[in-house]
Amino acid sequence: MKTEHGRYIILGSIDGILAILGVVIGTSHVSSDPTIVMNAALGGAVALALTNGIGSYLAESAVEYGKLAELEKPLLRSLNSTILERNTKKKIWSDSFFHGGASFFGSLIPILPFLLLDEHMLEAAIICSISVLSILGMYSGKLAKQSMIKHSVRMVGLGIMIVAAVTMLGLE
Repeated sequence: MKTEHGRYIILGSIDGILAILGVVIGTSHVSSDPTIVMNAALGGAVALALTNGIGSYLAESAVEYGKLAELEKPLLRSLNSTILERNTKKKIWSDSFFHGGASFFGSLIPILPFLLLDEHMLEAAIICSISVLSILGMYSGKLAKQSMIKHSVRMVGLGIMIVAAVTMLGLE
């Protein structure tokens, strides 16, 4: 797998896990009905995946077509319908797909306990999310050729900060 895809898998997964974990925690403060929590979280998951995928497409298009335009200047010709443009289009679509897809699949992590368990669903969602963040941190460290443990600890710390912040907002 390309490092570029790894970046979007990490980025999208973090977005999905933490944003939807926030939705799950927030919704759990106002309703103990798992159906309501799952519906709110799934709505957030779909919206996040679409916005990340489309946002990535728009941003990558601007950057990558800007690079093509820079290449065209010294060549004094258009690169439309060339292999460079075809590769650019493939990269844009691929990056967008990985970013949006990873956002959606990451979003499923905090939702699954509400689908699979009968009790302690919120606690399980938090534990599962923090555990997957730890694994993502190790993957991030491996991609960066740096300490997998250091990256994992940073990722887990981020997750704990989000859980604490969202939980404090729910206090009455």
